[in-house]
Amino acid sequence: MRHRDNLIGYAAAHVQHMQKSLGQMNLQLHYVISDLSGKTGLAILDAILAGERDPERLADYRDPRLRASKETIVKSLVGNYRTEHLFTLKQALEAYRPYQQLIAECDQEIEKLLSEFDSRIDPDQAASSAPAAKKRPHGNDIRLSHTDLATELHRILGVDLLEVPSLGTLTIHTLFTEIGRDLSAFPSDKHFASWLGLCPGNKISGGTRLSSRTRKVRNRAAQALRMAVPGLHNSRCGLGDYFRRMCARMDKAAAITATAHKLARIIYHLLTTGERYDESVFEQDQERARQRRERRLRRDAIALGYQLVHNRQLLRSVFGSGEAGTLRR
Repeated sequence: MRHRDNLIGYAAAHVQHMQKSLGQMNLQLHYVISDLSGKTGLAILDAILAGERDPERLADYRDPRLRASKETIVKSLVGNYRTEHLFTLKQALEAYRPYQQLIAECDQEIEKLLSEFDSRIDPDQAASSAPAAKKRPHGNDIRLSHTDLATELHRILGVDLLEVPSLGTLTIHTLFTEIGRDLSAFPSDKHFASWLGLCPGNKISGGTRLSSRTRKVRNRAAQALRMAVPGLHNSRCGLGDYFRRMCARMDKAAAITATAHKLARIIYHLLTTGERYDESVFEQDQERARQRRERRLRRDAIALGYQLVHNRQLLRSVFGSGEAGTLRR
């Protein structure tokens, strides 16, 4: 997996070279198409290098699923096709494609190694659990020939980590390759989070705490968890509420680390117990947060000479259920 990540990085560098060549020719295709190395982008680049210069004909290579309209693509393909930039574009594209072949061969080897792991659950149960949208590979996801990566990971791990918000197939596979599926080396989730470098530091001298900053640890599993956290910002789940509360209390980087710490403890619990992810566990945390907010509101209201009283009818009309309050002087 580490070698595959390096290959992806090498290929991405050549995509940047293609983008630079297009920009020097005043072609804005890479701003219109989100993925220049996708089906539409590569088809248009091949046509340009084959000698096609008509923007209308080039735009005909647009995939019907593309969000950008044909008219927008036509406007992005009006430029000056200078020879020196076409040459660099051609070499960048020729250097990009061999890496895709190497990545495909790497995926075949990964599939072979995954097949050697015994199943912790019924393979048919693993195949039917994950939604089709999560099974479909996207971008740089690993592509297996006989099955999908989500099903294979569920079969090997015995639990479906895709049920945990913000965790994607590639993130779960990175965790599996870095830490395995046997976490018996860690006596508790605290030891596991400490090994990942996600716990607050404890630098003490003479009985005085000097610093609680997180230790600097180069851990690919921790990095994968940190990269998964920002996707929770607009999520309405319990983890999303926790991340937003952390963002309100501390800076963004510290909030990401704190949420990654909670993700690590959840993953440890699921892998060691074999239980499914239960979103209802966060309801207690949400209730405690609501009570703290209510106490703070009552304290502020009393300080300003107000009295906070419940208004259930107003809350039902706005939220449908729950509790709310109004201020009376």
